[in-house]
Amino acid sequence: MNNTPMNNFCDGVNRRNFLRIGALAPFGVTLPGIFQAEAASNIKGNQRSVIMIYLSGGMAHQDSFDLKPNAPTEVRGEFKPIPTNVSGIEVCEHLPRLAACVDKYIVLRSLVGQIDEHSSFQSTTGYPMSVTKRDNKPHFGSVISKVQGQVNPSVPAFVDLFPTMQHKPYNSPSSGFLGRASSGVRLDGEGIDNMKLQGLTSSRFEDRKILLDQVDAFRRNADRLEVSGMNQNYQRAFEVLTSSKLVEAIDVTKEPSKVRERYGKGSSKHLGDGGPLWNDQLLMARRLVEAGSRCVTVAYGFWDTHGNNFKHMKQHLPTFDQGVSALIEDIYARGMDKTTTVCVWGEFGRTPKINKDAGRDHWSRVNFALLAGGGMKTGQVIGSTDSSAGSAKDYPINYLDVLATIYSNMGIDPHAMVVDISGRPNPILPSTVSPIGRVYS
Repeated sequence: MNNTPMNNFCDGVNRRNFLRIGALAPFGVTLPGIFQAEAASNIKGNQRSVIMIYLSGGMAHQDSFDLKPNAPTEVRGEFKPIPTNVSGIEVCEHLPRLAACVDKYIVLRSLVGQIDEHSSFQSTTGYPMSVTKRDNKPHFGSVISKVQGQVNPSVPAFVDLFPTMQHKPYNSPSSGFLGRASSGVRLDGEGIDNMKLQGLTSSRFEDRKILLDQVDAFRRNADRLEVSGMNQNYQRAFEVLTSSKLVEAIDVTKEPSKVRERYGKGSSKHLGDGGPLWNDQLLMARRLVEAGSRCVTVAYGFWDTHGNNFKHMKQHLPTFDQGVSALIEDIYARGMDKTTTVCVWGEFGRTPKINKDAGRDHWSRVNFALLAGGGMKTGQVIGSTDSSAGSAKDYPINYLDVLATIYSNMGIDPHAMVVDISGRPNPILPSTVSPIGRVYS
């Protein structure tokens, strides 16, 4: 390509690349996604939201929320069940805080339909990785962003707190056929630092904004796909970057010390090739929802315990217990339980039989999930497994029904159509799935 002066800005950034990366990198800010341009469909007072906590690697269901104390030793393992604050429901002895608030969440013990695949795709798109990539399926957060838009122009509808994990399929899928206007804003550790606008003054931003305004002069010469929606969206990006609202939302140091102590900090250090057990992110998710985000996703921990399952679980379940219970209790204490849904789950369960390395291997036949808030009837267990926790026994629940329930709680018909960037309607979820009826009765 002939690089004429018209093709480059004074910062030395090529016009085509400038547009492709969302007109943000020249400002020293990384926001991999452009915000939904449509006006919000709901007023803030009626805002519905979801926080999804993805357990990378797949937590052992029979060592957490579906213990089998009467099973043979090679099945039941080392942990004992303890009673909860709801009669008849038991959980692992290393989850005392979650045991004390079972009345505020639902345990799904009979999830089926998942495949043996180490990826976040089933949890976040509803489809295996191969199908997601083949059909360009979008992240569920992108669907929410597309359908409902932003509540506040300074706060993105969808914020993704997933870090970049070593095992690539654990990382978030894209916005797929919905296009970058529906992408989530990635805020990992580096992104959070960038959002604090270190070293940038308001005057410098105004200077850069003048430069960005000049992009319009070149719009007719750029590829149609690359500039689609740009004129409507880059102003939204600046509103976010120059507003203190989002920066304040991710600054958990503004919380009272008592609240931070209740959540516990955990660590930003990754576990294995998965995510960190970083409880600050759980608190950050609640703050983002309060600031106006509709969907926040968190990759939490590493649970692929092929070896030393019980040592690993004993070490990390207490952090999980503290953080997740704090988030659930916080949602209720702050009056957010009718409008905010919390979902905790991974890609599959673990084998009933303990292997020679004191671990449990992949087991896609049955899995568990926790659901809280969303106006649902909590304090119940839905579904059951057989005596070895190897198969669904009562009320099998397709994992897609969990996503259908989340959409329903958001006020979105899971069978509705969403229009892709080519203007074609696509079903949000297959017609064969539906919200889980028992969560409402």
